[in-house]
Amino acid sequence: MAESSGPGEVPGNGPANVPDARLAASVILLRDGADGPEVFVQHRVSSMDFAAGMVVFPGGRVDAVDGSGWSFPDDVARQHAQAWHRCTIAAEDAGTAGHNAGRVLAAALREVEEEAGLVLDAGQLRPWANWVTPEDQPKRFDTYFYLALPGAEAEARHQTTEAWQSLWMPVRGILEAEASGALKLMPPTLVLLEELLRLGDAGTALAVERDIVPVRPEPGALKAFFERRRQKPPSTAP
Repeated sequence: MAESSGPGEVPGNGPANVPDARLAASVILLRDGADGPEVFVQHRVSSMDFAAGMVVFPGGRVDAVDGSGWSFPDDVARQHAQAWHRCTIAAEDAGTAGHNAGRVLAAALREVEEEAGLVLDAGQLRPWANWVTPEDQPKRFDTYFYLALPGAEAEARHQTTEAWQSLWMPVRGILEAEASGALKLMPPTLVLLEELLRLGDAGTALAVERDIVPVRPEPGALKAFFERRRQKPPSTAP
């Protein structure tokens, strides 16, 4: 049975057994490296029930604990609400919109601390993208991606049991490994990494004006994506 929708959760609008998309937050930790931009990623263990064996950014679902006790100003939540104004957490009432944005931001900060050992300031997280899992998937998420550039003194580390390793990797190297079949990416991760590679460096990425339009792939899109990746010749560049 599908879970009841909370604020900002996307209810299935197809068959009755379509699960709701749970709110989730993911953080793209970015820095400049010798071979272009680098990101901190996790190689998920194969036993996970979602994105098993995939290379992902730190993140997770929004929990009840994220609904209050924030250490960041309300102004930050309101600014983020403006960035997410096209997304499901948007609301006509400014207070509700700010609260919804605050919940997701709090989850992003918590997940980065839990999974990468980084305590970031809320002002370091920039709303970047929103993807919703297709309705034909058994586990669905309405995921809010943030971009963050941690300071040179802040060293991310591996400390999650959901992955067998976590480390900084060149964006170009990740995409080349995915193209050769050496590792797997979910569609949002692939698209966002390709964008970062085109932007070229962290400063350029931060300077980009974002008009965030939610990406809601149709049923069948995920299966088609992985079929295309399996059929892709190893020599083809990403």
